[in-house]
Amino acid sequence: MSLVSLPNLKELIESISVEKNLPRHAVENALREALLKGYERFRRTQRMADGTHFEEDYFDNFDVELDTEYEDDQGFRILATKTIVEEVTSPDHQIALAEVLEVAPEAQVGDTVVLDVTPDQKDFGRMAAIQTKQVLAQKLRDQQRRLVQEEFQDLEGTILLATVQRFERQSVIVTVNSGQGQPEVEAELLKRDQLPNDNYRPNSKLRVVLKRVSEGTHRGPQLLVSRADAALVVELFSNEVPEIEDNIVRIVAVAREANPPSRSVGPRTKIAVDTVERDVDPVGACIGARGSRIQVVVNELRGEKIDVIRYSLDPATYIANALSPARVDEVRLVNPDERQAHVLVPEDQLSLAIGKEGQNVRLAAKLTGWKIDIKDTAKYDYEEEDRKAAEQQAARLAVEEARLAAAEARRAEEAAAEEAADFDDADFDPELDEDAEVAVADAALGVGAEDETSSVAIAEISDDDSDDGGDSDEAPAAVEDAEPEDEDLPE
Repeated sequence: MSLVSLPNLKELIESISVEKNLPRHAVENALREALLKGYERFRRTQRMADGTHFEEDYFDNFDVELDTEYEDDQGFRILATKTIVEEVTSPDHQIALAEVLEVAPEAQVGDTVVLDVTPDQKDFGRMAAIQTKQVLAQKLRDQQRRLVQEEFQDLEGTILLATVQRFERQSVIVTVNSGQGQPEVEAELLKRDQLPNDNYRPNSKLRVVLKRVSEGTHRGPQLLVSRADAALVVELFSNEVPEIEDNIVRIVAVAREANPPSRSVGPRTKIAVDTVERDVDPVGACIGARGSRIQVVVNELRGEKIDVIRYSLDPATYIANALSPARVDEVRLVNPDERQAHVLVPEDQLSLAIGKEGQNVRLAAKLTGWKIDIKDTAKYDYEEEDRKAAEQQAARLAVEEARLAAAEARRAEEAAAEEAADFDDADFDPELDEDAEVAVADAALGVGAEDETSSVAIAEISDDDSDDGGDSDEAPAAVEDAEPEDEDLPE
């Protein structure tokens, strides 16, 4: 069998495997695909000299065999799977039965054989070698991306330990490990996913949440990680609070502002927790003895403020809790349908309830899903606010009624249009008797138009009227045009 010699092929595969963090079989697969593309280039170059071309799938029956068994004789072979036929019409895909019978007497038409079609090494050509090198680089990248996707696709939303490597523009490139025994993989930490208090020194360690694993159709890292995502807070608390891991305490909602719009405002998070057991304090479980548990989370987030509040099914109580640490006098659900609430607080609590640049009330609204309006209790006019609420409610009802009326009108128009279409498409009933057919024909020609109730009169034409044609001279012609069958004509 022929062999295209590639000295030290085994060592080459092993070195690529180490350099690219790929298993040996992945490198071998990439090399086989690249060598096959090189062979295709070699054959297509030959064919172009004749002015002809191969079809796209012409080489689907070809394969490459790597030979690394012997130290002094390493390389590859090109193999072709051919079908046994009586008469060969495509030499690259078929082989004559008579030729095969010389070495395999039991062969039959329709069987397949694998043949060595390796070209001479000197004929393989420089262009084929360049093509092989280019394809190998691309195939190795494809193998890397495929393996990364398989390794990390089930880890989205989980915490990974990252090591800072370098900066690329405004992004930080880190390496992460899946914990499955595979080498570390690069991931990208975008500017919007970074924390303002983080210090991204090379080789520094930090925890990140895996946001997305791309399919690898673009350049750069496939993994996108974040330090600013709310999921990171959830995972950090889950790791520190055993009651959350045991499903005794559950995190209901999280509102996080890791990168506030103003530099004068620091990052802050509000987290609502609940429990399924009456004797467990969910807030205390998350904070821990002397704040030990929450302090671990705060340290990991570089001093970010975290408010842990108790969830409640009662919207008013939930809203009041969400505005912590402000003290609330009353929560008025002025428009439950639109989820609008007025929160009354003492004058000395106004700034605390609103927060610096509105951060506290903004996070509370995001956490609860309600539109919150902070009011001074001493200046709140109940009657005026009730009147405004009533007017708004009346306006909403009017708009809703108008919408329903318009919808009903549209349905009525559509029904009328369908009824008219059905009437236009209807054919004459073949069971109509002769008098009715004559009446319809007369109506088409205008018979009885002088009568204001012509349609009724026509429908009631008697047999005698049909005989003498009525008062109109055109009636006999109309009957004649209708062409009734002879056996039905009156005597």
